Amino acid sequence: MTIRPGLLALTLLLTLSGQAQAYSYAAAGKEPLIDAREALLGAATDGKDASATLSEIADELTYLEEHHKVELQAPLAAAIKAKDAAATAALLNRAYKAEIERRLEGASQNLGDYQSAKVLVVKSKRFLDVILPSLSEGDRKAAEQALAKVLDAIGNPGVFGVGAKPADAAAFAEAQKALMAVLAPL
Repeated sequence: MTIRPGLLALTLLLTLSGQAQAYSYAAAGKEPLIDAREALLGAATDGKDASATLSEIADELTYLEEHHKVELQAPLAAAIKAKDAAATAALLNRAYKAEIERRLEGASQNLGDYQSAKVLVVKSKRFLDVILPSLSEGDRKAAEQALAKVLDAIGNPGVFGVGAKPADAAAFAEAQKALMAVLAPL
């Protein structure tokens, strides 16, 4: 009977440590654009001033405008001022699409570094999850499948090398292209 409590304690310890690692990995980093969504949509609906929230995400929006050639700041401010929640949501989705593209480009450049590539793909999924409700059911499935293929294409280092799978740059590029094609209308 003295072995069972020890075994139970060991099992509990291993289970809890696995959950803690999984949680800390999934929660890595804040995303100001996602965090600002509710405030901006609320301001557009209620006609409230959103200048403080817009200034908080100005750096992110400026980066996307400069590097991904999307105009966001002026149209977003105008949509909120006009109390146009639909236009505000559409502009935010366009920003999220650019963020997905940005993260996947970074993952593509880091395919040799599994951990970095995986973090970038997982972060892109956070943006995709916000966009999914505005897509048709068919496009949602296609986007989720494409992102799953992107994740699979980054490979896997295995456990102590066992079960290792090298990254597949061609499969990654194909899956990334498929995902961006689904998101193109945004």
